[in-house]
Amino acid sequence: MLWLKIIRPQTLFASACPVVVGLAVAGVSNWLVAIVTLLCALDLQIFSNLVNDYYDFVRGADKAGRVGFSRALAEGLVSKERMLRACIIALALSVLMGAYLLWVGGWPILIIGVTAILFAWLYTATNHSLSYLGIADIFVFLYYGVIATAGTAYLQVDSFLRQAFYAGAVCGLISMCVLITNNLRDIEDDRAVGKKTFPVRFGKRAGEIGYCCVVALMPLFAYLAFGKLLPMLIVVPAIFLTVKVLKSEGKQYNKCLLGAGLLNLCFTILVLININL
Repeated sequence: MLWLKIIRPQTLFASACPVVVGLAVAGVSNWLVAIVTLLCALDLQIFSNLVNDYYDFVRGADKAGRVGFSRALAEGLVSKERMLRACIIALALSVLMGAYLLWVGGWPILIIGVTAILFAWLYTATNHSLSYLGIADIFVFLYYGVIATAGTAYLQVDSFLRQAFYAGAVCGLISMCVLITNNLRDIEDDRAVGKKTFPVRFGKRAGEIGYCCVVALMPLFAYLAFGKLLPMLIVVPAIFLTVKVLKSEGKQYNKCLLGAGLLNLCFTILVLININL
């Protein structure tokens, strides 16, 4: 149960849903490739989560009793050596599954795979980490959005589909909401350790405005992808969640994080229903 908690299963909608959306758009011509794609995406996010836990603890960003969800290293539930070993295992599994997908999809998948691993590592692992520079939002949009869906579709049809790109943009925007909510919650802790997220750089109000802009773009990209009302309805729960985010303080943001994760599931269901109508 400890390691199940450490990998943060409540966050894994961010990697699973774009893959399912990509498969829905392209259609499944090879179920083995589809399953490996999903497992590889999940494993890459787990790798990213583990690396994030390790280096945020080392840098002092995660402490016992933090406002956000508790972290095993910060609470002393696991050693740094065991966490580092888990990072290596997750990386090895990603490389193994990625090798198969590379054999299927060729050099475009090589580029996606290598850059995805680099993004997962660079998110917190270096002196110029993406999350500490405040530019992680861009990469979250790409790798938990358009690249995930477009790459998944490519593996099925050997072509990059514009519809998959636009549908993936909605998933990427939802994952940006997760990150912005996280950054709004942790603004004081991040400022204390020099983590220059968007809200730290420009203030809480700017972060909230950014969140609203991200939500406003969701129905636009849903329309560009499908040209129908049903997938655009994702904006309805997104607006309700936005209101909750704007009213939240401290640990109240944690419920908003769970809600933002579920938005991806809602959008995926809307897409599946739309395609099967």
